Amino acid sequence: MTGQDHSHDHSELGEMDLRVRALESVLTQKGYIDPAALDALIDTYQTRIGPRNGARVVARAWVDPTFHDWLMADATAAIASLGYTGRQGEHMVAVENTNEQHHMVVCTLCSCYPWPVLGLPPTWYKSAPYRSRAVKDPRGVLADFGTALPETTRIRVWDSTAEVRYLVIPQRPSGTEGWSEDELAALVSRDSMIGTRLADAPAARSAA
Repeated sequence: MTGQDHSHDHSELGEMDLRVRALESVLTQKGYIDPAALDALIDTYQTRIGPRNGARVVARAWVDPTFHDWLMADATAAIASLGYTGRQGEHMVAVENTNEQHHMVVCTLCSCYPWPVLGLPPTWYKSAPYRSRAVKDPRGVLADFGTALPETTRIRVWDSTAEVRYLVIPQRPSGTEGWSEDELAALVSRDSMIGTRLADAPAARSAA
């Protein structure tokens, strides 16, 4: 469980968020930016490019024991070997879910997040309720996401900071023996790499 003491006000919108929104409004009014194009760009980084990178890291770890061991020992270097580097991903740590231990990531200070592998943080990740409840009631937060774990499974919450960002390696779903990396990557969601959900079961992915 996180032991960091952040005394910042956990408001829904921080000062920086308010400034960004005000700047966006001014630029839109002056015709410098197209809100629709901006939304499309944000969606690309939030739901496609970033999470897809992380999913490939997870899939490689599932099929390649050597890469798996490297990832757990030096996540920054292992992730960089796949070409995923950049700001907000300089110091990465990978934590792996098992039957005995489940990991979940939060940033109690603001919204520190590994952009190169997960894209932009979702709105709920930055919200005050998630940032506070993830520490106080992680099992309840998981239930809100529809994730039910056995009572015997320990839950550890990792607090991301400006110095260290975390990537959760979800458990590989059963029934995926012999699957290719591309097929496995399709089972890995952004939320499963934050730890709020599990990787999709093959049947669930097929139904979708």
